[in-house]
Amino acid sequence: DQPLTLATIPKEDQRVYDMICRADTLGVFQIESRAQMSMLPRLKPRSFYDLVIEVAIVRPGPIQGDMVHPYLRRREGKEPVDYPSPEMKKILERTLGVPLFQEQAMKIAIDAGGFTPSEADQLRRAMATFRRNGTIHNYREKLIKGMVSKGYDPDFAERCFKQIEGFGDYGFPESHAASFALLVYASCWFKAFYPDVFCAATLNSQPMGFYAPAQLVRDAREHGVEVRQVDVNHSNWDSTLEESEFDPGKIEARHAGMREVIKTRYAVQLGFRRIKGLRQESIDTFIKCRGDGYRSVRDVWLRSGLDVGQIQKLAEADAFRSLGIDRREALWAVRALDKAKAAERLPLFERPKLALRDHEPVMQLPIMPPGEHVIHDYRSLGLSLKAHPVSFLRERLDSHGITPNAALPTIPGGRRVTVAGLVLVRQRPGKGNAIFLTLEDEGGIANVIVWHRKFERFRPVIMGGRFIKVSGKLQSESGVIHIVADHMENISSWLVTLCEGAQNIAGWARDGIAGGSGHPDSHERPRDTEKLYAAMAKAGEAPEELSLEANKVMPKGRNFH
Repeated sequence: DQPLTLATIPKEDQRVYDMICRADTLGVFQIESRAQMSMLPRLKPRSFYDLVIEVAIVRPGPIQGDMVHPYLRRREGKEPVDYPSPEMKKILERTLGVPLFQEQAMKIAIDAGGFTPSEADQLRRAMATFRRNGTIHNYREKLIKGMVSKGYDPDFAERCFKQIEGFGDYGFPESHAASFALLVYASCWFKAFYPDVFCAATLNSQPMGFYAPAQLVRDAREHGVEVRQVDVNHSNWDSTLEESEFDPGKIEARHAGMREVIKTRYAVQLGFRRIKGLRQESIDTFIKCRGDGYRSVRDVWLRSGLDVGQIQKLAEADAFRSLGIDRREALWAVRALDKAKAAERLPLFERPKLALRDHEPVMQLPIMPPGEHVIHDYRSLGLSLKAHPVSFLRERLDSHGITPNAALPTIPGGRRVTVAGLVLVRQRPGKGNAIFLTLEDEGGIANVIVWHRKFERFRPVIMGGRFIKVSGKLQSESGVIHIVADHMENISSWLVTLCEGAQNIAGWARDGIAGGSGHPDSHERPRDTEKLYAAMAKAGEAPEELSLEANKVMPKGRNFH
């Protein structure tokens, strides 16, 4: 196969544009934000230059200059394109009469406003950048007078300046937008045909973008990619690709159009970088010492060079499964190890020849509930391949009349709904008067709009909640669904019920719960306390410390301005 570069990726593949038009762009550079994903089904990019426009149009400049809606109406044929002069047509024809790029603003100033090239460059410098506000308003009088003197209607000149003035709130040069569009198309090409490659690459590039690894992994699995958990004998530091059979039937129904497109043939093996608290230098040594594979927790201690604390992090991540050792058994085995590294306790010349038995105690440990496994996955890895946390709360959510996110496309616009989910993204555009939230449950995401007045009322819920409930009116346009919030509630304490029976595994072992300490009531007291807390959480009376504990477990979401 020919190596792929930005220059050799097949151009203008309509299957890629089909995916883009559906806003199936999670994880894609530049077009994964809420605003961009809402725009894609409306603008419907079908060519590279359409992507150039897509990148540029969702910016403060075009939005503040009221350029977005006129462009969309003209693109859809709902509004005629009228050019007041041949000069203006030449400048604005590719963007349907709307100035979207800085270069167009400069050309208007020169050809229609009588600016010299030097003065037009000063106008460009007055436009805002990503980190600097513009001073373009200083050129209002000169531009309008210049256009009127060349025969343009004063009202048209005023409207033209208003559009250009939008660049005072940050607009793109066309060259910049084209460079970004090239990366957008290349990223989408990989996502469309090789979501396995795309997933591994984006995971290894974290932190970046709007979405956390949990959502990147979920998206890959929805597209039929097999994702394998972190494992002591199979993982490297980075996520890697492993040979696998691809089953198109595993692609979720809403992505059914990709079943004849995706060419995936690898599984994504999650890397050790996903485990919180591990250092790459230590893992590099661990991998070099792995040889034909580790046989047990104690074998890792004897041969890997890791200390007990690092091995415990592997156990907390459930990374011993391929050895037939689950999380609780691995943590129990870790407690039997000396706190020092094996290399610090064993004679130097004896270590290579040691054939010690794995002195891991045989112990019948209680089975960890699935919900608790998921919570510990999130605590250690920031994601879980076992289940989504909200799936364990679905019965309770149903009893409160909360609509699953997957059902939102079936609900008519204008109807009032209540949804709930983990907070993935909070976005507050610089000069906007709304907050945008993305909530995730086990079936998908809900996009929420919170107007400024409601934000001030529910600020603690929005900024502090990990798992929140939102009620409001559903809006649907061009397949894009939003909920306009009028009431919000922090229900993060509900997550505590997933830990019923054990909040702290290490604490269980220390207190004798797993193996028995011989002390009266040592089995009952902690469990009774947990059951009491769980019952209080179910009743909405969870102690404050339990809500705080839930906040420690679940990611807080990503905030953008």
